Amino acid sequence: MDHFTRRLALHVPRLRRYARALAGNAAEADDLVQDCLERAWRHARQWREAEDMRPWLFAILHNVFVSGVRRRVRGPRFATLEEVPEPVAGGDSRPEGVAALRDLERALGGLRDEQREVLLLVALEGLSYEEAAAVLDIPLGTVMSRLYRAREQLRRQLTGEETMGLRRIK
Repeated sequence: MDHFTRRLALHVPRLRRYARALAGNAAEADDLVQDCLERAWRHARQWREAEDMRPWLFAILHNVFVSGVRRRVRGPRFATLEEVPEPVAGGDSRPEGVAALRDLERALGGLRDEQREVLLLVALEGLSYEEAAAVLDIPLGTVMSRLYRAREQLRRQLTGEETMGLRRIK
């Protein structure tokens, strides 16, 4: 296995996690990752050894996903709780933990697509704002504003302000 392939393989788990959050199910996520890896392999010469491979791969995955959306009408775009694997030992399987996951799932589903994408890249995948901007091909300020709005909407939904018709006035 050459150096490029080894580096590529290191990122597969993160790519799968992001793809699953975008696609909504494991099978479609696996297809997205496979298409992403195939495209990365075909364009390996475009990657520069000195650069972090992660933002480059996430940009490819995002573009593969967007291309798929343009080709067909889609169902839900994020994994449902039933599709998430059972918690491992030490995980939170108490009823209140499961309820919190369901609330989070609903809140994520309520976000606009572009807000959810930024939130997933920064909060879940740990990309910097600059890396997320490069992946999504948007300005840095747009990443920051989308992330702020996503976090605020999640906070409102998870604290119940959204459902009670309350808004915080500053």
